[in-house]
Amino acid sequence: MSVAKVIELNAASKTSMEDAVKVGLKKCAESVKNLQGAWVHEIKVVTDDKGNVQEWRVNLRITFIVE
Repeated sequence: MSVAKVIELNAASKTSMEDAVKVGLKKCAESVKNLQGAWVHEIKVVTDDKGNVQEWRVNLRITFIVE
């Protein structure tokens, strides 16, 4: 029988939402083993005064198997 755990983290990218997700997963994988998947729980953008996107931010819920 396996036990899974979910952790939550925030990540950001100036390029895209997809890149922010990749950055978050890569950083998480440096210290957490057995990653299984992730939910993009929330998306936020930082804009300039003209409405141009300056930075993408995501809130991730990451699942991993506990050994």
